[in-house]
Amino acid sequence: MPLLILAVSLSAVVMASPARADFRVCNATQNLVGVGIGYRAKAGWITEGWWHIEGSSCKTLIEGPLSSRFYYLYAEDAERGGRWDGPINMCVAEKEFKIAGVTDCVARGFQRAGFQEYDTGEQASWMVQLTDEPATGGAPAAPGTNSQ
Repeated sequence: MPLLILAVSLSAVVMASPARADFRVCNATQNLVGVGIGYRAKAGWITEGWWHIEGSSCKTLIEGPLSSRFYYLYAEDAERGGRWDGPINMCVAEKEFKIAGVTDCVARGFQRAGFQEYDTGEQASWMVQLTDEPATGGAPAAPGTNSQ
């Protein structure tokens, strides 16, 4: 089974319309992927999911200019069972969810998953591209990039 890694792409898109500000995830695999995102809101930590992203397509998870500096991402390959994860534990659920708080996940009836942190700096827009790579090399997860 191939090792799944996070890859990012910086795309300078020149169009006649103004640049869009948001947090997008693009699925560069051929499989359906489920994605969850975590972030710090005024009321505390929030995790949300699942966005279902078909192969070779993108979805916007956060619309508008980014209000947090750090965002956290977790994704699962719905067909092959692989995942894109990281060292930051947050809560997820089996079905669609919006969960306040990241502690005591199991005790509160949720599952715990490891999310990858993205430091968006002061950028208003960010894009992460999910790819799969053969296990020959085991490249580590790379940081996301500004997508403007």
